[in-house]
Amino acid sequence: MTTKQIDYCIELAHTLNFSRAAENMFVSQPTLTYQIKLLEDEIGFQIFERSGKGASLTPAGAQFVGFLSGMREDLKRAIEQGQNFSAKYTDSISINMMVRQAIFFLPEAMRLFSESHPEVQILPQFQYENGIEIFLKKEVDILFALKEDTRQIPGIRVHDLFESHIYLIAGREDPLAEKNLIREEDLYGRTLMVGGGSPPALRAVQHRLIASGQVEYFNSADHDTTLTNVAAGRGICLAPGFLNDHSGQFAWIPFDCDESFSCVLCTHKEDTRPILKAFIETLTKLYQEAVAFPL
Repeated sequence: MTTKQIDYCIELAHTLNFSRAAENMFVSQPTLTYQIKLLEDEIGFQIFERSGKGASLTPAGAQFVGFLSGMREDLKRAIEQGQNFSAKYTDSISINMMVRQAIFFLPEAMRLFSESHPEVQILPQFQYENGIEIFLKKEVDILFALKEDTRQIPGIRVHDLFESHIYLIAGREDPLAEKNLIREEDLYGRTLMVGGGSPPALRAVQHRLIASGQVEYFNSADHDTTLTNVAAGRGICLAPGFLNDHSGQFAWIPFDCDESFSCVLCTHKEDTRPILKAFIETLTKLYQEAVAFPL
């Protein structure tokens, strides 16, 4: 299977017309028809039904083309990254986190690091779920994680980054937004958004509030859904400080509790590159210097 055959197949699936697909791909119709036939012979099933009116996808073909489209996009990104890397960089460091705001100082660390190491490319990646699995497959060099999730992972180094506390998220017009500290009794009579993959420490606080019998609750699928509901005035929520994007859209008020989250960076034990150590040091230093920064 060649990239040209993949492109021909995707284009034909889009137009469902051999002549138009060939014209769009700047080849003759016999060439496109022949390449599609070669592809079908190779994979062992028919992608298109031919008729006098053109072409239509078989059920197997529709599924196959959907896979090809995703694969072609991945290949395109890989080629683009490869071109960028070969043109300017001699090494790279990839870092995985669940959301962009998880490591607030990452952009600043990238800027500072590039001043002393312009030949090294920093590649942020975002994976809301399965981040640990991706890291263990060695698809990334650094993983942002909660310390409690790393205790049973072999072959890694754990670098302490910062301690994150629990905050109440409310709309800017909510009366709770005027407070400097939220206590449990402040939430009585309110609806609390819960769920959405909350870490254990946060779940403990949520359960304690619900067990009081003074708080209504509403299950939310994920953090983005929760924020949408908060913006719509359907409730309030508690969240780790590391999810705060500091955009000012919501009020983030410290919640009075003992629970917190130890946020760390994980690296592979065998990865002893000096540049990796230097980047970790750049990032941790920014957090150490940000004493008054809310986390």
